[in-house]
Amino acid sequence: MNTELRNTTRVAWAALRALLVLTLVTGVVYPLAVTGVAQVVFHDKANGSIVKADGQEVGSELIGQSWNLPGTDRPDPKWFQGRPSHSGYDPLSTGSSQLGASDPTLVKVVEAAKKQVAAFNGVPESAVPPDAVTGSASAIDPDISPEYAKIQARRVAEANGMSEAVVAELVKGHIHGRPAGFLGEPRVNVLELNLALRDLVGRHGS
Repeated sequence: MNTELRNTTRVAWAALRALLVLTLVTGVVYPLAVTGVAQVVFHDKANGSIVKADGQEVGSELIGQSWNLPGTDRPDPKWFQGRPSHSGYDPLSTGSSQLGASDPTLVKVVEAAKKQVAAFNGVPESAVPPDAVTGSASAIDPDISPEYAKIQARRVAEANGMSEAVVAELVKGHIHGRPAGFLGEPRVNVLELNLALRDLVGRHGS
């Protein structure tokens, strides 16, 4: 009996030591090491890829935001617009609308949105790309396709009293290619583009 008790105690103590060591390594040492490397090597990304303008935080490269007329839910013609978001770009409420591609409700919503986008930008409905009328899986996508950015150039230029060619060139300069040359699709970050537009408008008006 004493031998069995000693064996049981020895096994239990070994298991407890393993638990303590693994808890220390995986729960303390590893997270601290990863956090330390991230802060040193990828400081901006590790802290949310915050974007600043004039010393003020204006958003994140990773989270879309609304560009509406102040105090309304209507898009401001002076700014490039992002993808639709059923959550209002709320990072605490991410996720898709859960409507399938063949859902009649989604079809009606997309058709109505296509008419609105076409009219807002003064282009035919055939020129409206899919990302202009459909939300992303997260509902907070900060990027749009180059095609969507390009069809907005004329409207943005007119609203800001600028040349369409100048604004189109601005869009061209903010197109990011596929990561690693083959992943994903070319994209334009809306916040980055609108901040560049703001600077361009300021220079144009001075």
